[in-house]
Amino acid sequence: MSASLSLAPDSTAIVVVDMQNGFCHPDGSLYAPGSEAVVDPIDTLLERAREAGVQVVYTRDVHPPEQFDDAHYYDEFEQWGEHVLEGSWDAEIVEEFDVRDEDLVVEKHTYDAFYETQLEGWLRARGIRDLVLCGTLANVCVLHTGGSAGLRDFRPILVEDCIGSIEDDHKEYALEHAEWLFGEVTESGELSFD
Repeated sequence: MSASLSLAPDSTAIVVVDMQNGFCHPDGSLYAPGSEAVVDPIDTLLERAREAGVQVVYTRDVHPPEQFDDAHYYDEFEQWGEHVLEGSWDAEIVEEFDVRDEDLVVEKHTYDAFYETQLEGWLRARGIRDLVLCGTLANVCVLHTGGSAGLRDFRPILVEDCIGSIEDDHKEYALEHAEWLFGEVTESGELSFD
């Protein structure tokens, strides 16, 4: 676990992973109470970051209904059932977040927010080097996005109290793995932007 971290606002982005109705709302197709529980802590972190001028990125996991029809092996619907279908309420970012015009909203179709998206180019064009990762699920999209960020030479910082999971041990595994292999782990209270 990292001690306090001071990050430069002009080279930092907050990446809010998949905080969507399907995962965070009790009526969602893959609702997990652990995902809903981090809505307020993430919102508080976003307020602090915005005040300092930090860029905000939201990812949305979105699946066209036919995405896996011809899949050879990778089929999320087989793993999870149909979820966050394109154009559905399920796929929308939770209403608690104030998504602004200047924010980037990345639609992704896999666990990794960098895979076949505009995310890397957008970050590099703005000189972003440090990525503060929060959202859900710890051992799925947060972990895969964080690992992919590290492989691209960004600095992934996972914010423990702002990351949702289905089970506590899933989160513990993901954070230990991230800290050991490609990133850093901290608490939101240990972050400052100056």
